[in-house]
Amino acid sequence: MTAPLPDFALEATGLEKTYPASKKSPAKHALKGVDLAVPRGSIFGLLGPNGAGKSTFINIFAGLTNKSGGSARIWGHDIDAEPRRARASIGVVPQEINMDVFFTPEETLELMAGFYGVPKAERRTEEILAAVGLLDKRKAYVRQLSGGMKRRLLVAKALVHNPPVLVLDEPTAGVDIELRRQLWEYVVELNKAGTTIVLTTHYLEEAQQLCDQIAIVNEGEVVACEPTETLLKRLNSKMLVIEPVEPLTAVPAGLEAHDARIRNGALEITYKVGEASVAEMIERFRASGSRIADLRTEEPDLEDVFLALTYNAGQAESA
Repeated sequence: MTAPLPDFALEATGLEKTYPASKKSPAKHALKGVDLAVPRGSIFGLLGPNGAGKSTFINIFAGLTNKSGGSARIWGHDIDAEPRRARASIGVVPQEINMDVFFTPEETLELMAGFYGVPKAERRTEEILAAVGLLDKRKAYVRQLSGGMKRRLLVAKALVHNPPVLVLDEPTAGVDIELRRQLWEYVVELNKAGTTIVLTTHYLEEAQQLCDQIAIVNEGEVVACEPTETLLKRLNSKMLVIEPVEPLTAVPAGLEAHDARIRNGALEITYKVGEASVAEMIERFRASGSRIADLRTEEPDLEDVFLALTYNAGQAESA
């Protein structure tokens, strides 16, 4: 009888990690009781500033770091009680390019498949290399590949055992625009075929476009975990941008009470939805004697939310 599929691809409950003190640095509490569940079949974004705990979280699931407390499950398998099944259920694409440069891509995938105990008859080396655009380079040495090709080979390595969960840790760092587009197209196809994708990236526009749900981690704690659309509505604010016929050097009279500023000669006014009238702001602008060449409103994006939950929160605590 086939076991039922789990509701969550990854689950963390009270996950703790403290790195012990050394001669050069004090003890660091990297994860502070993290509770997080990644829905099966989703593209899930894990975001946070440098040092927030993202890599520690991923490394615990990848088996590279021992947790200090709490529990973690991969595809329903506890990493302590069922370590082999848990590890077999996840593929991790690391930030660093780590592979033997004297092997070919074909040899690299065959070796990795052997590590996972994949029988030769079930290996998909050519299929995976074709999927990541490296089939024509299967006999070339890794040292001869470009940086973008090496990064695609990292993705291929993580797929040799056909894991239901794929973790991408900054996969497009240093990759040009065309290769980035190709990689995301392949990732979306993988997701459509049933693979759960967990993504960490500093390219917030990528996360906003790709992810169904996003968690933001700051100083070892989850400060938000919501569907992307819900997260984007958190700020409840918009920006009115007025392009004048003549560039401005100061905020026009009558608009000083608003959160307004001049940028490149244009006026930008940030306002709370329902608390300010766009028509009134435009009328006051005209009353100041300035003429409008163009105007538009802009919605907050993921970067605005990210900064509000991490940088701005940190500023408030230190004040």
